[in-house]
Amino acid sequence: MPTDTLSVSIDDVRDAQKRIAGKVRHTPILRGDKLDSLVDAQVYFKPENLQITGSFKIRGAMNKILTLSDDDRSKGIIASSSGNHAQGVAYASKMLGAKAILVLPENAPQTKIDGTKALGAEVVLYGFDSVQRYKKLYELKAQNGYTLVHSYNDPALIAGQGTSGLEIAEDLPEVNTVVVPLGGGGLLAGVAAALKESKPGVRVVGVEPVNIPRYSESRKTGKPVEVPMGPTLADGLMITQTGEHNYPLIEKYVDEIVTASDPFIRRALTEIVFKGKVLAEPSAAIGLAAALEGTFKVRPGERICFYLSGGNIDPDKLLMLIK
Repeated sequence: MPTDTLSVSIDDVRDAQKRIAGKVRHTPILRGDKLDSLVDAQVYFKPENLQITGSFKIRGAMNKILTLSDDDRSKGIIASSSGNHAQGVAYASKMLGAKAILVLPENAPQTKIDGTKALGAEVVLYGFDSVQRYKKLYELKAQNGYTLVHSYNDPALIAGQGTSGLEIAEDLPEVNTVVVPLGGGGLLAGVAAALKESKPGVRVVGVEPVNIPRYSESRKTGKPVEVPMGPTLADGLMITQTGEHNYPLIEKYVDEIVTASDPFIRRALTEIVFKGKVLAEPSAAIGLAAALEGTFKVRPGERICFYLSGGNIDPDKLLMLIK
């Protein structure tokens, strides 16, 4: 797909912002001054762990499901997720009176499984990676006629995620750099488009796990690629494919794509919890991890906003990672 073919515009993001207003939270910008000395910059957080379902995913899910026809919603909504998208879809479906079926990995964090079930959704546990989950999803969709709400590769979903980028631009107009976790790419694509179209001078950095560098490799080859699944603590970023809708947006709007390794994700999570006083999951800590690892250059004294994508982590896993 050529990089000038964009499926989401700033107007789409603004329309999404109006559509989901009052149905999701406008999360605040938090100052993380106790972390300034770690990166030699002024640290801020966009804490989507404070969102209704504990992650940003509610934004895109809500926008997508609101754009569906009554007939499509009545068929039942199906989605695949490592957990956060599942809770977003489950919440939006419940609010809008639709049945939700979520395909999660067999090793999904129990807190994400329980959170999804608590919202009235049917949970199917299958496989251990996104390829296996989507294979099962498409089988169920074909058998039952469900309506798909993709976890990252859908224009309405991307526009919904981008609403958080508009909030950053509005609430922290003096920001210099925004650092965003990078999984399937829907979040980064939406946030980058919203930021660059409203604040062209801001630097946008995407960070993905070092062992699953699908967008780093895509940028090198000049086209979307798929990479092998590798191990990572960032369970919410375990996607091997590059989203065809996300790739052109990311190529146009994202200044840097870098990686972070598990030891630094673990360290960053500990710093965010104890110095930032914010509960985050490993995927959310990957931005700070990259800064600590030095995979992108923090400019001394700049105002840098780390996007904390979620805070849904099992207590036992949190204790294991921070001890």
